[in-house]
Amino acid sequence: MKDRLLIFSGNSNAELAREICNYCRVAPGKMLVGRFSDGEVRVEIEDSVRGKDVFVLQSTFPPVNENLMELLVMIDALKRASARRINAVTPYYGYGRQDEKEKPRVPITAKMVADLVTVAGANRLLAIELHADQIEGFFEIPVDHIPGTEILLDDVKTALRGDEIVVAPDAAGVGRARRFARRLGVDLAIMDHRGTGDLPYSRIVGDVKNRRVIILDDMVDTGNTLVRAGAGATAAGAAIVDAYCVHGIFSGTALERLESSPLRSVTVTDTVPLSEQARHSEKIRTVSIAPMLAQVIQCVHNEESVSALFASE
Repeated sequence: MKDRLLIFSGNSNAELAREICNYCRVAPGKMLVGRFSDGEVRVEIEDSVRGKDVFVLQSTFPPVNENLMELLVMIDALKRASARRINAVTPYYGYGRQDEKEKPRVPITAKMVADLVTVAGANRLLAIELHADQIEGFFEIPVDHIPGTEILLDDVKTALRGDEIVVAPDAAGVGRARRFARRLGVDLAIMDHRGTGDLPYSRIVGDVKNRRVIILDDMVDTGNTLVRAGAGATAAGAAIVDAYCVHGIFSGTALERLESSPLRSVTVTDTVPLSEQARHSEKIRTVSIAPMLAQVIQCVHNEESVSALFASE
């Protein structure tokens, strides 16, 4: 069946796509993804995709609108070229944070993007660590929600000291942190943020004194949440504070905040390519999602179970 497998990539994750193709032992699909003189997205498929099982890799991180439009146009081109099945692979699913109406007169953009991807012609979505599990239900097509924390879990296990405690940086991340702590067999603590202003009162519910704290989150964007949680853990007597996040956005002055924070390290995956500044930061570590994503792609292509790859220990 491998001769019917094709993997294409937009401009957002070209290096990750090459690594995945190496693991899957297939040549990267040939596709021109550029711009017309007026800035419109230009796509030309150079390989025949008729009757093929096609995976198109594209994260929708900043510039999010450019990358999203590239994804939609690539899907449309593949549909019109008679691909048998189009699998949209979004290692980072942009607009995912707006997944509910937390106040009147605001959009639910996570649902809007789901509609756009479906209408463009995708038959399936593969996404890593969606901001909220409910986003799966926004799609009218099958969704394989891949737990990016699995690759972080493997990395943590390589350097366990025996005194670890996992900390959820906010209430929204408690479920994720609880599962992570259970898999590691360690305790769980929760950050409690109260007050007003830029630096609200923060305290940890749980005993972190003289222990290695592992702060787990799905993403690091501005860095505010991690810095606040790191400061709270340090104030509570933590010996070491390390952060693990699936998606490393590092927007604005996030790197400067993290560099001056009590955090010893921030480990992310390569769902989002790091900037030059982030790559040279002594605090930022990266683990590759490519081997796991390649396994998922092969399972989907071979019509095998994906969930079996992530069976709880």
